[in-house]
Amino acid sequence: GLVIDGRTLSLILQGGLEEKFLALARLCRSVLCCRSTPLQKGMVVRLVRRQLRAMTLAIGDGANDVSMIQAADVGIGISGQEGMQAVMASDFAISRFKHLKKLLLVHGHWCYARLAKMVIYFFYKNVSYVNLLFWYQFFCGFSGSTMIDYWQMIFFNLFFTSVPPILFGVLDKDVSVETLLGLPELYKNGQ
Repeated sequence: GLVIDGRTLSLILQGGLEEKFLALARLCRSVLCCRSTPLQKGMVVRLVRRQLRAMTLAIGDGANDVSMIQAADVGIGISGQEGMQAVMASDFAISRFKHLKKLLLVHGHWCYARLAKMVIYFFYKNVSYVNLLFWYQFFCGFSGSTMIDYWQMIFFNLFFTSVPPILFGVLDKDVSVETLLGLPELYKNGQ
């Protein structure tokens, strides 16, 4: 692990030592920046995103973490004693830090699996709909007339675009909570 304070971080960021800092940070399993300013936190996240081209996640609980949360790809705000500024600037909000494991491993896995299935479903829905209209044009001599009434087209898209995502969102859980928490490597499986 690497622990770096705000003064050392300012020397690194102003002295052109970003490359060496990132080379050292890549060798560590975790890097902790303490006693740093909000601007420095945001700069570190931007540096990692720009140089390493990695997806970044920032977690904060106060107003001093807002720039870091906004600079990251995914921001998580923890509502707590320091106020709600971090929560209002974040993508996801949790009440305690201990909920982060379940948010990432369980809900992250389910969300990824659901989105992958829904993308395939929407391709299927649109291909089948367009195929129907395409083959009808052979039947009507390419006159441009529509086979389906306007209201039926609206209800088709409304029904087949709103109901399946709701059902998938509520009911589709490919792996149980206990299994996902017990085997964190399942999170990488979908990627």
